[in-house]
Amino acid sequence: MAAAALLLVVFAVLAGLSGDQHGSPPVTIGPGGEPVTDSFYFVHRPLAGNGSITVSVSALKSSIPEGPGDLQPGNVPWAKAGLIIKASTRQGSPYAAIMVTGSHGVRMQDAYVNDTFGPPGPVSAASDRWLRLDRSGDAIIGYASADGTNWSRVGTARVSGLGSTAQVGLFVASPPAVDGMGTAGSVSTAAFGDLRVQGGRAGDRWTGEQVGADSPSFAGYPQNTSGSFTGTDGRFTVTGAGDIAPAVRESLPTGGTLRDILTGTFAALIAAIVVGALFITTEYRSRMIRLTLAAGPNRSRVLVAKAIVLWVVTFVAGALGAILATPLGERLARDNGVYIFPAASSTELRVTLGTAALLATAAVLALSVGAILRHGAGAVTTVIVAIVLPYILMAVPFMPASVANWLARATPGASFAVQQTLVQYDQVASHYTPYNGYYPLAPWAGFAVLAAYAVVSLVAAAVLLNRRDA
Repeated sequence: MAAAALLLVVFAVLAGLSGDQHGSPPVTIGPGGEPVTDSFYFVHRPLAGNGSITVSVSALKSSIPEGPGDLQPGNVPWAKAGLIIKASTRQGSPYAAIMVTGSHGVRMQDAYVNDTFGPPGPVSAASDRWLRLDRSGDAIIGYASADGTNWSRVGTARVSGLGSTAQVGLFVASPPAVDGMGTAGSVSTAAFGDLRVQGGRAGDRWTGEQVGADSPSFAGYPQNTSGSFTGTDGRFTVTGAGDIAPAVRESLPTGGTLRDILTGTFAALIAAIVVGALFITTEYRSRMIRLTLAAGPNRSRVLVAKAIVLWVVTFVAGALGAILATPLGERLARDNGVYIFPAASSTELRVTLGTAALLATAAVLALSVGAILRHGAGAVTTVIVAIVLPYILMAVPFMPASVANWLARATPGASFAVQQTLVQYDQVASHYTPYNGYYPLAPWAGFAVLAAYAVVSLVAAAVLLNRRDA
């Protein structure tokens, strides 16, 4: 068990030293301290004080490359086009926006993580969608209309930090489209009309630029395309790429997580399984089990006592290893320029204790299988296949999501969910799979799957131990 704890620390050191992101563009941080994607084409001008901006959207079309230089019309569900009020063009600055999307109707979003749904349906030349943003101090109210006359409120955002003069205007964002097991860069073009700005002291000249061109979360434009805008007299055509959203693992692949730091759990798990199985099979091999059962005639109580001792010792060893490994690995990774996805203190505590509980419960499962099979190698192999093999399969990047998620629900490998720290966002299309650090079950629900296997196996072992000769 000391070796298991040491493996957690050794692998954390190796994980911390293995990444080198010095010289990479800095990760964009949102108002809440979370990493964000803030890259889009922005047609803007300053707006001083309170005011409003109104526009109609008559088209939003997306293209996805089928090959080098070969763009084909495609569906990008979260392509966005609309109005935005933003503190500045600095990445990560506060904002509120109302938009039409490729497949999710009208949405109002702010602070990168907040998403409010509005009227459904796509836009077209025959079915314009009118949008409006009103600013009153820190309050931004979003409206939508089908005719520009009858308006419905979509949402209200409190945006602190806008300042006395904000940047206001049109935007188009087109995130990478989910394509099979990967993603493909996309570009979208929107047609705007009847653009009006009221109130405040506004600048006269519209300026177009790509915000966040050098961000590590910006996938860039497909070959032979770029952001642009054309038009005058309130009618514009804007082409853009990127996204305004929380960063996820796929959009920020260079980011690390606590799960990456604790990659030694895999090796420590094997050590715990071996010890757990040998904790009883060694007695069968040496026939000491007869003396043990003679000293404690209540066989079920003997087995439970072994399980308690094994669980407590493994949990303590695992907790010590995780407590030492986590801050050490994080420090080394950050010194190498690696961005670690943030996690609350309560989440870090859950990961640490959950890792220890995972190792301890796996050891008890191995003990139970050892009591059933009475053979050390067979017990170790069985439990490794039950826990480690699903973990390996889930870690294969080309494993279909449906298979990986099934393994993460139905097998003891679901217990690795206790180490997840990443958040899945409905407004960000991505591959939310165990390979990327997203599990289909909640952390403790995933651990409960392993615990259920251990309890059932322990009960079966107790029944067989009472029925069979020693």
